[in-house]
Amino acid sequence: MLSLLTDFVHELRAAGVPVSMVEAIDAMEALRHVDWSDREGLKATLATTLVKNARHSQAFDTVFEVFFALERSPAASDQETPGPTETASDAEGRGGGTGGGMDLDELVEALLQAMASRDFDALRAGARQAVEQLAGMEPGRPVGGTYYLYRTLRQLDVESLEERLREALLAEAGDGDLAERLTADEVRELIERLREEIQAEIRRRLVADRGREAVAKTLRAPLLEEIDLMHATRSDLARIEEVIEPLTRKLAARLARRRKLAERGRLDFRKTMRASLATGGVPIEPRFRTTRPHRPEVFLLCDISGSMATFARFTLQFTYAMSGQFSRLRAFVFVDAMDEVTDYLTPGTDFSEALTRITTEADVVWLDGHSDYGHALEQFSATYGRELTPRSTIIITGDARNNYREPRDQFLAELADAVEAIYWLNPEPRAYWDSGDSVMSSYGRWCDAVYEVRNLAQLERFVEQVAAAPRRPRRPRKKIPSITPGWLPMSESAAVGPPQDR
Repeated sequence: MLSLLTDFVHELRAAGVPVSMVEAIDAMEALRHVDWSDREGLKATLATTLVKNARHSQAFDTVFEVFFALERSPAASDQETPGPTETASDAEGRGGGTGGGMDLDELVEALLQAMASRDFDALRAGARQAVEQLAGMEPGRPVGGTYYLYRTLRQLDVESLEERLREALLAEAGDGDLAERLTADEVRELIERLREEIQAEIRRRLVADRGREAVAKTLRAPLLEEIDLMHATRSDLARIEEVIEPLTRKLAARLARRRKLAERGRLDFRKTMRASLATGGVPIEPRFRTTRPHRPEVFLLCDISGSMATFARFTLQFTYAMSGQFSRLRAFVFVDAMDEVTDYLTPGTDFSEALTRITTEADVVWLDGHSDYGHALEQFSATYGRELTPRSTIIITGDARNNYREPRDQFLAELADAVEAIYWLNPEPRAYWDSGDSVMSSYGRWCDAVYEVRNLAQLERFVEQVAAAPRRPRRPRKKIPSITPGWLPMSESAAVGPPQDR
């Protein structure tokens, strides 16, 4: 068991779940007090001792299902005894009611009856028989479990099975809207249970054929906070939306606590000595100067062109959820023209509806609907430039791909001269910057910092840094150069005049 737990912890780390040596020792100690034949209790014990963040639960579940699968060879007989992680009910359900030689119609009918009667032992046995007959698994064949799952479900015709199950349960539940809704929910749960049982059986067989480590490696997936926002699937986007709200609440609480602690400044010697007179000159209670941490006023400029639409969606959602950490937050979107959308994102507004309004109502197309950062920045500077103050912070999100148009970065230089700071968030890898039509360097030289923000974790770190950053002194006025392709400003360390003789 020690070797198995060690391999399990190593795989968790490889999957991105942080597990310390102390936590691994705690897990082993906790296992001394649980029944190993109770698989759910075993899973709960390991999750309690090894997982610290709810966002890592799915990665933990996947690794657990591989390393603690019910060990049973594909040709196991019904007389086998339960394994160390197999319950007695699992052993009893092996092959029961679904003996070999069943044709497809009989198998589907057996699964339907098992779900309709909520007989999960029979359902488990039916799923096992379905994999045996329909998956077409071959030892040593380098095929992933998803392929076998697809083959099995397709031949079972899950949609038809779901419809038949709904009709059977509705006949029991009776008429009425409430009965229909409850039945629909129950049918979805039962079909999902069937899918999970089939997937678990496929996983068991793959582990028996290839070994735990090999199967776990093929099932590794990036953690939720590390999923690339520009290439996320629909299911990934749905999962990310679910965690944004609690994530921002946690981050806002941490920033508020940090700002409260920052209110206590340096030691005030005079007040300390004056207060010490009441204690005979002994400075028992030090007094500190009170500071007033600065909360930035943020102008958020988001590129919502086709390639940036998904990234802009989560940037707007995440930053607006953090709006309480800023003294004021105004949002703007652009493609080749700029428009303000602050009113669309008022508190209490449904974010999906707000995005629909932004997409259909915002005036973001000027010429041909292709990204033109230069024109958008010119329009923003002309329309809103006078509203910027030394307390303002501008955050621009986009890939800086300007479709080979003039960058016109003098307008960004004018904005940089009027505000406290400009930050640029680029969702592309740094290796892609300044390639093709990217003009990131032309804009980056006027920014206080340019960040690669490809996932939720990087976006979280950036917002935390900006919201908690102390106010800096006013920057000196810049001299705006004439626009010349390929122009780069002289380094501050470069000497002016002839070199020194040595």
